[in-house]
Amino acid sequence: MEYRRMGRAGLKLSALSLGAWVTYGGQVGQEIAEQCMAAAYEHGVNFFDNAESYAGGNAEIVMGNVIKKLGWRREGLVVSTKVFWGGDGPNDTGLSHKHIIEGVNNALRRLQMEYVDLVFCHRPDPQTPIEETVRAMDIVIKQGKAFYWGTSEWSAAEIMAADGIARRYGLTPPSMEQPEYNMLHRQRFEKEYAPLYRDLGYGTTIWSPLASGVLTGKYNDGIPEGTRAALPGYEWLRNSAVTPERVEKVKKLKPIADELGCTTAQMALAWCLTNPNVSTVITGASRAEQVHENMKALDVLPKLTDEVLARIEEVLDNRPR
Repeated sequence: MEYRRMGRAGLKLSALSLGAWVTYGGQVGQEIAEQCMAAAYEHGVNFFDNAESYAGGNAEIVMGNVIKKLGWRREGLVVSTKVFWGGDGPNDTGLSHKHIIEGVNNALRRLQMEYVDLVFCHRPDPQTPIEETVRAMDIVIKQGKAFYWGTSEWSAAEIMAADGIARRYGLTPPSMEQPEYNMLHRQRFEKEYAPLYRDLGYGTTIWSPLASGVLTGKYNDGIPEGTRAALPGYEWLRNSAVTPERVEKVKKLKPIADELGCTTAQMALAWCLTNPNVSTVITGASRAEQVHENMKALDVLPKLTDEVLARIEEVLDNRPR
């Protein structure tokens, strides 16, 4: 396993990590989650990502139970949660001082932990002043309930504003962003966020590196039964992610992966890691076998020479200008 610094912070994250979105506490139960987490841990994964909204909080319960059962040393793990969608009440969502404090406390109870390493503002909240959010996050950090705080899918302007407020008032500034980034979704990560890496030393924990499974090639011949895009409630995925144009690009990427002796999924994961601003790639899995397959992406990384990357760019034809 390769370990990367989270931007300019001293914290080191495994280049590949494991997330609980969609699966834990929902699509799969604790037994499967335990198998997947154990497999990841065997490969040297130290970062496990979660959120208060995943499976209505059940994902945190499952992850906490697994960590406790396996007896892992807490200091050897980096665990995250994200706060925004906490419940149905008017104050159970958003980034108000009230919800941030209560959301973090509730997440810690579900995880059975005294602290998380990372806490993210899961989305920007236009109804709450950024200063209120920054002050609340500073309290969470100073109380030792999290070590670093960051953002997820915030605009660069919003992140700059939060950083400016923190530095103006001597508060803890945000350290990391959790954005979508993959071969088919590049503009924000590579262009809009460029000043954040350069000027703020921002780290990144990227999600959806396989473009919701499109880059695995499993949708090349339609939408198979049992896949995420076939699940009730995931119509948005079928309509926005599994498009004919995207599928055609994946088909053209397959011969390159074949030459490298890997799957298109492994090549796609490795491709994300070629970007030096990626601190860690969050992978997902509903079977331990998927974890083992994903981890092989680290063996593909050295094979992505300038020549191979140029061929991939020719197929993608979407480099931000």
